[in-house]
Amino acid sequence: MRFTTRPTLQGTFGMVSATHWLASQSAMAVLEDGGNAFDAAVAGAFVLHVVEPHLNGPAGEVPILFAPAGGEVRVLCGQGVAPAAATVAHHQGLGLDLVPGTGPLAAAVPGAFDAWLLLLRDHGTKPLEDVLRYAIGYAEHGHAPVENVGATVESVRTLFETEWPSSAEVYLPGGRAPRPGELLRNRALAATWRRLLAGTARAGGREARIDAAREVWRSGFIAEALVRQSRRPTLDTSGRRHTGTLTEADLAGWSASYEAPATYDWNGWTVCKAGPWSQGPAFLQQLALLPPALPAYGSADYVHLLIEGCKLAMADREAWYGDAAEVPLADLLSDEYNAGRRALVGDQASWDLRPGSPGGRTPRLPTQAHRLVTGDARFSPMGAGEPTVADLTGEARVAADGGTRGDTCHLDVVDRWGNMIAATPSGGWLQSNPVVPELGFPLGTRLQMTWLEEGLPNSLTPGRRPRTTLTPSLALRDGVPVMAFGTPGGDQQDQWQTHFFLAAVLRAPVRGGLDLQGAIDAPNWHNDSFPSSFHPRGRRPGSVTVESRTDPGVIEALRRRGHDVTVGPGWSEGRLCAVARDPETGVLSAAANPRGMQGYAVGR
Repeated sequence: MRFTTRPTLQGTFGMVSATHWLASQSAMAVLEDGGNAFDAAVAGAFVLHVVEPHLNGPAGEVPILFAPAGGEVRVLCGQGVAPAAATVAHHQGLGLDLVPGTGPLAAAVPGAFDAWLLLLRDHGTKPLEDVLRYAIGYAEHGHAPVENVGATVESVRTLFETEWPSSAEVYLPGGRAPRPGELLRNRALAATWRRLLAGTARAGGREARIDAAREVWRSGFIAEALVRQSRRPTLDTSGRRHTGTLTEADLAGWSASYEAPATYDWNGWTVCKAGPWSQGPAFLQQLALLPPALPAYGSADYVHLLIEGCKLAMADREAWYGDAAEVPLADLLSDEYNAGRRALVGDQASWDLRPGSPGGRTPRLPTQAHRLVTGDARFSPMGAGEPTVADLTGEARVAADGGTRGDTCHLDVVDRWGNMIAATPSGGWLQSNPVVPELGFPLGTRLQMTWLEEGLPNSLTPGRRPRTTLTPSLALRDGVPVMAFGTPGGDQQDQWQTHFFLAAVLRAPVRGGLDLQGAIDAPNWHNDSFPSSFHPRGRRPGSVTVESRTDPGVIEALRRRGHDVTVGPGWSEGRLCAVARDPETGVLSAAANPRGMQGYAVGR
């Protein structure tokens, strides 16, 4: 019998898995109230803005993968674009060679809010006030924060007290950082949502009111406040004060949109991801790089194979993925191309960044792609992979406990009708930009993922999306949606998800279904041999970080193969959430990550 930290939940009514228990239970409450998976996901997402403000916010971004019952898998893109004035020349004219990791200069057009409302309008059943009431309640009346909210606030206390007073007002009331067991309130945020609902009450029916709320975001009091904040000189990671480029026209001219997923077929499964404006296809390419026969699961040969395949896929990500150029995705995922790439995997670890030449094209890496991680920029024990915050000199620092890192959220929902959704909200962290005083939340910083160099697929380009690390997943079996999953973790997301997926589908089932909890609990790992997507964009050639629960024999074998292995805490790699549905029986299942002690799955 296989033992896990928790059971894989099973039922027939509905299942939710999220990175915070309050979001999971709020989403479940919507299902219990007759809502579908999409209503539930929207409610859970707005709760995540409140209870994980160091991990996401309304002005952040979210890619969403969803499958309506009996329908096709779709991607809903909630990744905003670079403003019209955000050009390489503009930033270089300010003396910058990288987009700052904090501050309004790094702000893309906010995308999360519009994406969630578009999903609710088109695929939900509930009115906006019904799904917002959970978030309003926690913001107005308070919630008991998890430890890392306070740890993050303490890490930027000096910045808040001396430079970002609007943030101090929300997160340092009376000079005291949030503490577990005490209530944290964000009354400004609650007031924003109440004003939004009041201002759209006479707009007509359910859909009309949702569209009216979207218009308030784009051109009403919310848009006006966001633009005012962008124009305020703000200290950022460059050590200087900059204003942003976001304008009223940028906000008015953008909306979330639907598109087809990128897909790859592997052993009877079809994995669906967002397109190459995300890092999602790197997951697909890791599958394409696998040989027909795999080494024993968890063996040194198995781990080495996945690490080396990941390095090749991530090198291709850096050379080819982005929204500023056409991406040769068909060639990158073709059997012929990956057979040639697979031949590069030898017995020893590669420390080189080796992009390929899909269709005979010549790869081009950013000039700064070989920047190494130096000084105090360390990877946190939680393996978060999202950006560090900065002290007033602009130097990126990470506390020993990893508490200062920004990160991401995730939630998955499946309902009794078979609707399924996976979403990875992020950005708009409390430590990314000052809180907009009138609104209770800050702008995001996703433009830090672009390069200040012309002619690259991920060059900073007006009207184009920065290549995001956010990458939820849906997996189909014989063409039928079976599993929705994802994780926080920046550049690690499509490493941890690949390991989870293979663990879930390769290992023996439990209780007649996929062993979701066992796959989440299994020892995980990541490598940082490629350029980080976050300021200051460093890389660690040859590095591999594994959990201490990993077989010591495997660790020693990896070192003999030339991997620079760091052994982290036993429960530090991966923060997966997952739900599933057996199309033959209708049985639903769910599981959540025990690492960090805040993710939970619920259902019945």
